[in-house]
Amino acid sequence: MVKIIAAVPSLAGPLLRLHFHDCFVNGCDASVLLESTEGNVAEKDAKPNKSLRGFGSVERVKAKLEAACPGVVSCADFLTLMSRDAVVLAKGPNWPVALAGIFASKGLNLKDLVVLSGAHTLGTAHCPSYADRLYNSTGLVDPSLDSEYAHKLRLKCKSLDDQSMLSEMDPGSYKTFDTSYYGHVAKRRGLFRSDAALLTDDTTRDYVQRVATGKFDAEFFNDFSESMIKMGNVGVLTGAEREIRKKCHVLN
Repeated sequence: MVKIIAAVPSLAGPLLRLHFHDCFVNGCDASVLLESTEGNVAEKDAKPNKSLRGFGSVERVKAKLEAACPGVVSCADFLTLMSRDAVVLAKGPNWPVALAGIFASKGLNLKDLVVLSGAHTLGTAHCPSYADRLYNSTGLVDPSLDSEYAHKLRLKCKSLDDQSMLSEMDPGSYKTFDTSYYGHVAKRRGLFRSDAALLTDDTTRDYVQRVATGKFDAEFFNDFSESMIKMGNVGVLTGAEREIRKKCHVLN
């Protein structure tokens, strides 16, 4: 992981995103890594996952792990570890990973939502994931988006179908795990609708504005670690339901 992130620092965000997309479908089972087969379209080929990256890095590191310690660490646990290490190597917090699905899901609340949204401090996004805030049938920009920021985005993202351009989710700091994302959201400069939605609820808005001051970085790092542990235990398979795949893109 050290070599991977050193060579391609921008890959920290995609590796973290893989873990998110895996956990919020059918739980943290690494099914997002599986390839499509005849008669079965895999999660990774679903429209929301078309822009996911990092699969090659996962396979390369998993192959080395299997060579050194075969049949011990599941792909789900492995993906959790890789996402954690990606955050750490991007100067973010560290947290313990409970392997083998020891703990049951505790459920996620509004605080977890606003805290985990902080993962948008890393990575980039293609235009179609946010262009509907810039272009619609009336030609109006999403009013929850700062007008100056919207203008800058429209200069880069030319249409709803523009696949060529990438925008930083945390402008100026998209390779470093920090709290600057909340400063952007507080100024109505969050890239996604989900970012803007954080300002519509008292609980999430208060958290955004608090962390945006830059005085509570350590608190956020601790909160993020706790919420990642909770998320990493959502729907984890155990016992006979659990399979330790030798290669994460195919079933044994």
